[in-house]
Amino acid sequence: MAKTSPSEFIRQVRAETAKVVWPTRRETVMTAVMVVIMTSLLAIFFLGVDTFFDTLVKFLLSLAQKG
Repeated sequence: MAKTSPSEFIRQVRAETAKVVWPTRRETVMTAVMVVIMTSLLAIFFLGVDTFFDTLVKFLLSLAQKG
């Protein structure tokens, strides 16, 4: 594999960076809003699952103490 000089590397990086299609401000904001919404929904879901299993384990432990 051929060695690339630092100046050639920088030129290649600039050429590749120029090809990148950067998102608009609106796209970035919409993506951030969707991330917050999905994260909140997942947090609520896992809170429900955790509460269910907490109640189930407490119930089972109460049965074990009665016996």
